[in-house]
Amino acid sequence: MSADSTQPFSRPDGRAANQLRPVSFAPGIAPHAHGSVLARFGDTTVICAAMIEDKVPSWMMQQKVPGGWLSAEYSLLPYSTLDRKQRDISRGKLDGRTVEIQRLIGRALRAVVDLQKLPGMTLWLDCDVLQADGGTRTAAISGAYVATRLAEKKLLAAGKIKTGFFTDSVAAVSAGVCRGQPILDLNYLEDRDAEVDANIVLTGSGRFVEIQSSGEEATFSREELDTLLELARKGAVEISQEQKRVIGE
Repeated sequence: MSADSTQPFSRPDGRAANQLRPVSFAPGIAPHAHGSVLARFGDTTVICAAMIEDKVPSWMMQQKVPGGWLSAEYSLLPYSTLDRKQRDISRGKLDGRTVEIQRLIGRALRAVVDLQKLPGMTLWLDCDVLQADGGTRTAAISGAYVATRLAEKKLLAAGKIKTGFFTDSVAAVSAGVCRGQPILDLNYLEDRDAEVDANIVLTGSGRFVEIQSSGEEATFSREELDTLLELARKGAVEISQEQKRVIGE
């Protein structure tokens, strides 16, 4: 895949190939949650909230599994996309994409949470997309981490838990190849037209939690994959810096 040399590469919003969209996490969007933020990756906007429940899933009780649990729910609100998206409850079932993203968010956070420090408790993460412009799952993961860290601070202050439960931080970002050019943090137009699309989750120590990468009617080389991973690592470091600023670290 090589870009047409007669057509200079430019992104719809004028960003450099290795540049994130403006990223922010505004805390306190959901006052009744233990921790919450309004996560923004450019025009993609997601409410992320964390709450603790004093019980664990029935399968844990039946199997006498020690510790606690963490589960995530994700939804695209009807007005978040150009065409109204029907609510899953109206359809009577979750669509496959929703299930996939919920599981991804759960896996990403469980990778950096010590569930043994949440005995008898379930940590619920709710991620609701207000506006979708590409990268909703990566914004949800990055925002859910901040919301959960804010919840951890609140629970420690209230004496609900005795020690922190995080082992590392986590952030997620997209990367892809569009018109032959590797780029970071795709918006909707880029995601729609990309030959290769990847969503990458990394811990603050630089370890990979998950790499989702696929060619869209195209193939890609090992070298191109390595380039996307390096772009994602750069983006994750920058997202982590903003996460730390909001959390107060």
